[in-house]
Amino acid sequence: MQINIKTSADNQVRVSNLTQKLPGGAKENIIARIALGYSLSTGRRFKENEFGIYDSQGKEYKEHILFDSTYRDFYVALICQAYGISKNNELIPKYIKLHIDHGLEAIGYLFENNPQYTFFDFLIENLGKGIDAIEDAPVSLDAVKNNNQHIDKRSFTGPIDIKIGYNPKTQEPITFCFNNTKIYNNQHIAVAGKSGSGKSQFALEFLRQLVSKTQGQVNFLFLDFKGVSNEDKKKMEGFFNETHTKCINAPDEPFPLNPLSFIDNINDRNKLVGINKFVDIIAKYSNIGKKQQQTLKDAVQEAFIQHTTGEYPSLKEVYDLILEKVGDTRDTLTEIMGRLSEYELFASKINNPSEFLNNNYYLSLSGELDSTVRFTSVFLIINYIFNVFSNMGGTEVIDDHREMRYVLMIDEAHDLFREKKSLEILEVILRKIRSYGVSVFLLSQGIAEYNTANFDFSQECETSFLLPINDMANTKAINKFLGLTVKDGNTAIHNLEKLGNGQAISNMKEYPKTEVFNVVQYWKESNK
Repeated sequence: MQINIKTSADNQVRVSNLTQKLPGGAKENIIARIALGYSLSTGRRFKENEFGIYDSQGKEYKEHILFDSTYRDFYVALICQAYGISKNNELIPKYIKLHIDHGLEAIGYLFENNPQYTFFDFLIENLGKGIDAIEDAPVSLDAVKNNNQHIDKRSFTGPIDIKIGYNPKTQEPITFCFNNTKIYNNQHIAVAGKSGSGKSQFALEFLRQLVSKTQGQVNFLFLDFKGVSNEDKKKMEGFFNETHTKCINAPDEPFPLNPLSFIDNINDRNKLVGINKFVDIIAKYSNIGKKQQQTLKDAVQEAFIQHTTGEYPSLKEVYDLILEKVGDTRDTLTEIMGRLSEYELFASKINNPSEFLNNNYYLSLSGELDSTVRFTSVFLIINYIFNVFSNMGGTEVIDDHREMRYVLMIDEAHDLFREKKSLEILEVILRKIRSYGVSVFLLSQGIAEYNTANFDFSQECETSFLLPINDMANTKAINKFLGLTVKDGNTAIHNLEKLGNGQAISNMKEYPKTEVFNVVQYWKESNK
């Protein structure tokens, strides 16, 4: 498709006049490109019945002169985005002509009515508007691009058969292959069970086998919202040693991650979008206002500018820059950033960016931490994981098995479900991360917590395990949690009535979904 156009007769004069206002030596195709972009920026969109509003008796532009091969696709893409059409649409040359004529007419009017107005004024004003539009655009919850990400992550190809429990009658083991795409649409898992039901031991045994079956190539992060005491930590030493897991008890030691390192520190546009995403996460959990958000954004941008070697700034550096800007003023922004940096929740310098995701961590979030700090830090971590794997791209499905990279396990997930600010982000992550070889494993004390006003998290988890819960009478919620029909639900309720601690029913495909089985427990299996 050739894009050869002629402007209107009136605009032929404007092409010459406006080109003379450009720096010396500028060719007449430059003003046509500026006119096209300016017209699109005004929001003007033409209908097909307007194709004849400008004549074609003026300046002629051949495609190779108008755009040259370097920029042609860029300008075609602008038209495609503006009109929602494909790059092969035959109307593209007509739209380009219309917008060049319209842009020349509009720019010409500006200069004709403002004698002191220079082209430098015009460019500064409109480039500023474009930058502001990028900065003020609503922050998407999706991952942001990072073309400068240098992270190598191991992965495991093949079936991952986890022994999930035993048939109570025959004592035969029950195997669950959660990455079998022939029977499971995603690898997310939901577990519900009251305190003492055995869900935590079940989760630890799942992770122990995961590490063993994949030779440590699939790694995990276990987020523990209730915190682990020194006594519990000693009891879990066997698990930590066997799975090569480092237990980090916040805020006693920093988490080996810089939450700003998901941002592209080379490409300016990607960097700006990433900074906006970071600011949005802080704003969601600290309720800072627009002015404070701008202060934070300016401080983060300045911190990146100061690191010319490609290293990432720390939260402490950002906090110090905020203090320089606000002086003696203390508010919610200085409070949240101060606590995030003063607690030293995150490492200030990371030598090897691949190290975090290629190791296993158990993060204990002590109740001593303020809830705002706890949730902000958790979502900075989750955002990092989501963003990094999104930029890595999807994993392959080989012989009906998803290639797996990582498991994000969240204990006491109902704490997150109670926070309305976190629901939207969690929803996006569950939907988007499934093809990246990442499994999200949620543990909660009940099933009602999974079903929020706008979203049912259990429905995004392909497999559910139900251990004893307090609300056994909520048949509707139980059926929904396990994906049961009314008939199967009646059988399930009957079986739930005799369910003991350490037992469960599930909708896993390898075992009858209403039948009771004994779940594996780490403390038992590790002693065999």
